[in-house]
Amino acid sequence: MKKIRPLAAAAAVLVTGAALTACNGGSGGSSGPGYNAAVNKVVNASDTKGGTLRLADSDDFDSPDPGNTYYAWTQNFARLYGRGLTTLAPGAGQETLKVVPDLATSLGTPGDGGKTWTYKLRTGVKYDDGTTVTAQDVKYAIERSNYSDELQLGPKYFKAYLQDNSPAYKGPYKDKSDSGLKSIETPDPQTIVFHLAKPFAEFDYLAAMSQSMPVPKAKDTGLKYESKIVSSGAYKVDSYVRGKSMTLSRNTYWDQKTDPIRKALPDKIDLQLKQNPDDIDNRLLAGKLDMDITGVGVQSGTQGKVLQGNQKGFTDNPFQGFLRFLSLNIHVKPLDNIHCRTAVQYATDKVAAQTAYGGPLAGGDLATTLLPPSVAGYRKFDLYPQTYKKAGGLDDATIAKAKQELAACGQPNGFSTKISARSDRPKEVAMAQAIQQGLTKVGIKVDIVQFPAGDYFNKYVGAPKYVHDHGIGMMLMAWAADWPTGYGFLSQIIDGRAIKPSGGNNLPELDDKQINDAFDAAIANVQEAARLKAYGDIDEAAMKQAVDVPLIYAKALLYRPKTATNVGITLGYGGMYDYLNMGVTK
Repeated sequence: MKKIRPLAAAAAVLVTGAALTACNGGSGGSSGPGYNAAVNKVVNASDTKGGTLRLADSDDFDSPDPGNTYYAWTQNFARLYGRGLTTLAPGAGQETLKVVPDLATSLGTPGDGGKTWTYKLRTGVKYDDGTTVTAQDVKYAIERSNYSDELQLGPKYFKAYLQDNSPAYKGPYKDKSDSGLKSIETPDPQTIVFHLAKPFAEFDYLAAMSQSMPVPKAKDTGLKYESKIVSSGAYKVDSYVRGKSMTLSRNTYWDQKTDPIRKALPDKIDLQLKQNPDDIDNRLLAGKLDMDITGVGVQSGTQGKVLQGNQKGFTDNPFQGFLRFLSLNIHVKPLDNIHCRTAVQYATDKVAAQTAYGGPLAGGDLATTLLPPSVAGYRKFDLYPQTYKKAGGLDDATIAKAKQELAACGQPNGFSTKISARSDRPKEVAMAQAIQQGLTKVGIKVDIVQFPAGDYFNKYVGAPKYVHDHGIGMMLMAWAADWPTGYGFLSQIIDGRAIKPSGGNNLPELDDKQINDAFDAAIANVQEAARLKAYGDIDEAAMKQAVDVPLIYAKALLYRPKTATNVGITLGYGGMYDYLNMGVTK
């Protein structure tokens, strides 16, 4: 879930920034750079090289292969060892929403009314084995990531918008022809031309996805490529052991003259995987770790520690552009009945879920729509209004609405199903428990099933067969925009064409022709106002089918140790810290 910002979203983000300042009140009276100091500017700015940057993750990558990942932090981190045609500007705040050239010399040159995009590659860019990066390698990277059966974890936007061969292109593992996908042309080693089936004015944002990081065909090993990635960035991957660690060191063939956006400060980067979340927090506070790389914030037990005394000045509390929500699979009985899904909409105690995730500060604001307020096209509405008792919990009127819907779906006494959460994310598990307790008040009994974050989508909730076979009716997830318009946010989670055998994000498996067609009409509409209105209409149409329960518009309480330098919040990657130019003081 990569986050990219189009120009159309400028007004919405400016409003968000103002709200953030008002909410948090600026810097506190503690020591350190200050509360929220890294939200809009880089703190501990430095050009000092050397040292080892120490990072940790409570689980693992979905995959570190740039062509087979969808996690925002992975896309952020992969820029250390890979260079896409474009990328999001490093830094902090508004500047990080700007798309800039990376491997390419400039942003794309459009032609044919926006159906053709041309990029020129920089000269002198080399892999860590000393060979030269070519346009053919970029073409191959996009072919393997979008057209193979093996690599299913990442988005498929290129496949959706590029002209296809006739008969349809089968991907480089099955199609051994020299031409490959004919709609990507490479007339010379420095030039790549994309031919689209229809105009797409935001193509530079697609080119910023890690899928455009070059892969030499001779070095591709399919799913095994993640264990021996060829680097085109400032660092090479020395080792990756799934579930344990990844270590990076300098790519001796990287040339600063070819790269205007990277500082390449640390000598080494050490990422420890599958670490206990509470232990990560303790090591951050003790100065024994430089960053929690997943960017989801400190655990509940740590929040009080970092908001007191001298520690508060080392924290940031940005809006993240994420929606945390509960997906209801329409193929798992009895949730195939819209009235049963509507009952869940009313009976889900969102305040309890918010509290479980850390409250308004570390969790976020209560949500009623799929589009967060910071995404262009957001329209405020609430199809399933709830009211709460002063002492806590849903009031009798709201409970009555839920029971009325249960009766309408033929389950007047409730039903049983399963709810999933990521086992290495205690706050998400706590959220599942809070929802579980609330639903029992209307007779809906749910068993909690937990899966590791690294395999959550590719093996479990994003694999429809697994979901159906195991009767998982409810699935917790979080989502941010691939780029912050309604299309960039919604299309992968409610467009039926985004349903995949594994690694999918349309967890309810909603495949509604009217909604699918509405996406096509919206993205082809050059009138911005009409396009943004359409996104709100699509959001409301999906909510009328009650397939997702919006829980909270996410915020996170992040901690930045004083050992880390060049620390700033990247809005482009969902309100986490930008890792591209991070360094260390020792």
